[in-house]
Amino acid sequence: MQRRNFIRYTAASGAALMLNPFDLLSAPGHKEKIKLALVGTGHRGSGFWSKDLLKNFGAYAEFTGLCDSNPGRLAYAKKIIGVDCPHYTSFDEMLQKVKADYIIVTTTDAIHDEQIIKALHAGFDVITEKPMTTDEIKCKNILAAEKKSGKKLIVAFNYRHSVHNMQVKDLLASGRIGKITSVDFNWYLNVHHGADYFRRWHGLKQYSNSLFVHKSTHHFDLLNWWLNSEPVEVSAYGALEHYGKNGVHRGVSCRSCSFKTECKFFWDITQNERLTSLYVKNEQYDGYLRDGCVFRNEIDIYDKMSAQILYANGVQANYSLTTYSPYEGWRIAFNGTNGRLETWEDIPYMQKLPEDQSKKHAIEMTQSDDAIPGEVRETIVMDNFASNYDVFTTPKIRGGHGGGDIRMHRRIFVDPDDNPHHVMAGTRDGAMSILIGIAARKSIEQKQPVKITELTDLTPLAQRH
Repeated sequence: MQRRNFIRYTAASGAALMLNPFDLLSAPGHKEKIKLALVGTGHRGSGFWSKDLLKNFGAYAEFTGLCDSNPGRLAYAKKIIGVDCPHYTSFDEMLQKVKADYIIVTTTDAIHDEQIIKALHAGFDVITEKPMTTDEIKCKNILAAEKKSGKKLIVAFNYRHSVHNMQVKDLLASGRIGKITSVDFNWYLNVHHGADYFRRWHGLKQYSNSLFVHKSTHHFDLLNWWLNSEPVEVSAYGALEHYGKNGVHRGVSCRSCSFKTECKFFWDITQNERLTSLYVKNEQYDGYLRDGCVFRNEIDIYDKMSAQILYANGVQANYSLTTYSPYEGWRIAFNGTNGRLETWEDIPYMQKLPEDQSKKHAIEMTQSDDAIPGEVRETIVMDNFASNYDVFTTPKIRGGHGGGDIRMHRRIFVDPDDNPHHVMAGTRDGAMSILIGIAARKSIEQKQPVKITELTDLTPLAQRH
């Protein structure tokens, strides 16, 4: 096959996303600042959901409260965020005293439900980091609380908002490859970022319900959104064969380990001033070790995972997640009745990838919105019976999650009417993404397929919108 055509990304909704997200700062109708209160002042809470938010959209939002059960981390977070608002170690107290338009939840996954439900019943709208929660009972309780309270929950699926992922959505929604029949989706975490999940609380199912829920919920939500459908049944496999009990060397944390010179996974947290100040200097309050050994015996999540998902519209999707790859990136292929769409990010042999893999995730999480000169994301569309193919391109964005972070913030706090392809996610989106991960874990444990209707009262829809 020969390359036929390079096509600039000019679809209507996509063209709007090509604009600098700061262009809407002068949008009409702006009145009082949106009042925010945050619970969970760890790395994500004190960065993306506060410091970075105020840096980019401080003209539209302000903080009226901060909460964290760790008083040392709370004090440091307040300092680096640069706010002078009340702070609390008791979430219940903050809900009683704070005046806010939104409560933002960025705590450990397993307690999202408790804080979301309390905030909804207290009369607040809520924004939560993904995943919405970790099991089907908590999910049902959140859905019931939202319905009873009459308030709204936004689930922060930032990957939807990236320029590249919006282009994929545009092409699929236009029917470019006909009716979609199947999908192959592979995600690779490298030995730096992937290993980091096993250093933290994520490595225990009681806190994260495995990476099928904590990490893959991102990917499952993209699938649900791209396909405009909901899952019906999940079959899965998973195992822990690299980290945890499989290691030759073992300690409590990297700092206290006697195998520092021998272990390839040794990581010196003290070289990172922010993480040291957030976590190391505040261990005495809760005992949490941010640099836990990746080979701790208590680790019980999977480090290799695959799932087959059947959708209500008949699509079959094959998904896999690897946590110890030499490189970090993903690739996906959609098969349709008229052709095939393929795209990828950061596969070294498929595009130029100059970054040191050890710095890859740090670069990804920066909040700059600059396009990288001369670099693009490519999406290939091949028509059946054709001898060539089309290449659709978007600029490669330095900003977090391909520019998705800042665009999601802009839509929430500046221009909520900008909602192409229903990109803003709510509780049903949050539920359907985690239910795939929950079903996958149950499928592994029960050694059989699991139907989504076994987990929820929601009936999967063949078409969402």
